[in-house]
Amino acid sequence: MSDTRRPSTVRLLFASSHPGPTVTVTVLAAVIAAAVGHPWWLVVLVALAVVAGQLSIGLANDWIDADRDRAVGRSDKPVARGLIAVRTVRTAAFATAGVAVLLSITLGPVAAVAHVVLVAAGWAYDAGLKRTVWSVVPFVVAFGLLPVVSVAAGAGGAWPAWWAIATGAVFGVAIHCTNVLPDLLDDEATGVRGFPHRLGLRGAGTLAFGALVVAAALVLGGQLGGGGGAGGGVGTAGTVLAVVGALVVVVLAAVGIRLVVAGRPTRALFRLVIASSLVLVVELGLAGARLVA
Repeated sequence: MSDTRRPSTVRLLFASSHPGPTVTVTVLAAVIAAAVGHPWWLVVLVALAVVAGQLSIGLANDWIDADRDRAVGRSDKPVARGLIAVRTVRTAAFATAGVAVLLSITLGPVAAVAHVVLVAAGWAYDAGLKRTVWSVVPFVVAFGLLPVVSVAAGAGGAWPAWWAIATGAVFGVAIHCTNVLPDLLDDEATGVRGFPHRLGLRGAGTLAFGALVVAAALVLGGQLGGGGGAGGGVGTAGTVLAVVGALVVVVLAAVGIRLVVAGRPTRALFRLVIASSLVLVVELGLAGARLVA
């Protein structure tokens, strides 16, 4: 006898929240917060605020795009499959956004403003910017502000090193471009022509993986002595790890460019970016005090 039980509402909401990017961004924020020496409870607060904000952005995306996702038969979207009501996802999106704002207030004024702007950028993308040439801007803003949220959390409100902000902004370009590549045809059929769509598969893909290489170079430079006002050198072992990490990202970028040139816009491209982000997370963790300006 087959099991026909419906997944729980919580599981369906989680599936609607774009869990991969949500978890990745949350881990990145928490690692940066821990790397600069924040106490454990503040690291937890940063993670909770960021995960609430990311959940709201992902849920808003699936709620706003419900009709479009149905039209193109997105089987990975619970709303498009009729497994959960649009109003349920909409309510959850607003609820998690409210929680994100409340938690942000506990992080101090600088981090709170940065995080509210970050979440607003994500919602602006969902609400309409994704259909315009400016679709990349919310990603640049959001990922550029993420180090500000993590570093500035707490009473001191310290500012991150310039290279940390630049790394986030550049990484946002890579995330945006590769995330939409597999959906270019579906998007075109439903009137979505954002920044990557106008560049085309090869243009957007090359830009995305080129941005990853730039991000790796920025992190390497920051680790080895460029930018942060606090902290000394990383030592021989730290230098080796920094160089190895940068080389790993370059190799992953090369694989991605090869897939793009071959004309294969698969989900593997986005997975390569996520894998690169995890390497960069480790690299940022090793940077420690150098993340602070």
